[in-house]
Amino acid sequence: MKFSVLRKLALVMALVLLFLTGCQSGGANKYKLSPKDPVSLEIWHYYNGPQKVAFDALVSEFNETVGAEQGIVVEAFNYGSINELIQKVLDSANKKVGSSEMPDIFAGYSDTAYQVDQLGLVAPLDAYLTEEELKTYLPSYLEEGRFDKDQNLKIFPTAKSTEVMMLNKTDWDNFASATGAKVEDLSTMEGVVQTAKAYYEWSGGTKAFFGRDAMANYFIIGCKELGVEIFSVNNGEVSLNVDKKVIRKLWDNYYVPYVNGYFGAYGKFRSDDAKTGQIIALVGSTTGAIYFPQEVTVSDTESYPIEVMTLPAPVFEGGEPYAVQQGAGLVVTKSDERKEYAATLFLKWFTESQRNIDFSVGTGYLPVKVDANDMAMIEKSDVEMTDIMQETLQVAIDTVTTHEMYTNKAFAGGTEARNVLENSLQDKANADLDQIKALMEQGMSHDEAVAQFDTDANFDAWFAEFQKALEGAIK
Repeated sequence: MKFSVLRKLALVMALVLLFLTGCQSGGANKYKLSPKDPVSLEIWHYYNGPQKVAFDALVSEFNETVGAEQGIVVEAFNYGSINELIQKVLDSANKKVGSSEMPDIFAGYSDTAYQVDQLGLVAPLDAYLTEEELKTYLPSYLEEGRFDKDQNLKIFPTAKSTEVMMLNKTDWDNFASATGAKVEDLSTMEGVVQTAKAYYEWSGGTKAFFGRDAMANYFIIGCKELGVEIFSVNNGEVSLNVDKKVIRKLWDNYYVPYVNGYFGAYGKFRSDDAKTGQIIALVGSTTGAIYFPQEVTVSDTESYPIEVMTLPAPVFEGGEPYAVQQGAGLVVTKSDERKEYAATLFLKWFTESQRNIDFSVGTGYLPVKVDANDMAMIEKSDVEMTDIMQETLQVAIDTVTTHEMYTNKAFAGGTEARNVLENSLQDKANADLDQIKALMEQGMSHDEAVAQFDTDANFDAWFAEFQKALEGAIK
């Protein structure tokens, strides 16, 4: 009897030890990870400059610590710009002659991930994450990666960004002192238009006030604010919602001030225009904040320093507070459970809160975990930030907590459709502005020349072409 009790006690102790060992090694045992037979992971990315330095350092740290313990070796390869990387990935996925084998992990936006997934090459990751782990990430960031009919997680969020307004405060103060203009008026698109008109007139009709990067974001977020989802996607199938009344509002608050000279776009990016003093305010990505100038260059021999202010991106009056959610994630290529688990283990490690802060915030990206989107936590980190970047991150984090973050789901033709949004209205505005300038050179007044183009008929003609181009892109 005593022997039987001792045997039972020994068996219980053995089971406890086995349970504890299993808890410690967890998935490593289940998926047979071992330092004696390491898994090699190849990552393709587009990180450059400080981001590349930070990413390479983190990959080395992982290999020397968790990787060495678990049996995972990560190699990272840079492929230039995001567009160059996309082409490289798509060539590999389609087995184009001369292309490389698909990497185990690649950086990509949802459109690219969707195209690769259509070839059956993207791994679903939910099986490698617990519910508690998933809850630590911002829900909208995870939602972006769930684009297939089963809502599997197929893009792992690593760093995100949104849009802010950057303002040349030095020149603004001069303008505001003379006219009584208020910063509060810049909280709405309608207020920006009225302020830009006043600035143009104050400058004697010589300077635009405002410009923006990413016209596609203007359409997508502007429509959402006004109650319309221009690309409604369900199980990869897109419904196109081109509401003429809503699009007219977007026209009136961009095309009309643009052809009047109140808004402008001159260089490749609006930060270039701010540097030359051609505009003093812009809406752009948080990642572009590091490029906003510290001085205005008037000529080869004349420049002056400026203060900079960061504000939330304006919304439409009476609209819902939406903000764009952007930034590529990391996609795991479908292989076997052992390699997919190893890849997910690296991604979880990489996005641990403090580590993700160290990687992201120095270049204007936002961390992806709920607790890391906190300025107090960010300020306690060792990341070096300029005053502008610190202010920009504060505005961005406030935006994440007060706005509905949005990006449309991926769909076939998504890249082409976004290109229509990006170029259609801007190309129209540029072409008509050239004609307005030609009429003024012939002696017509500014107002008379603009009146030739600020018409219902001109809008109707452009709208018909715009709608047709979008319909063609998604077929």
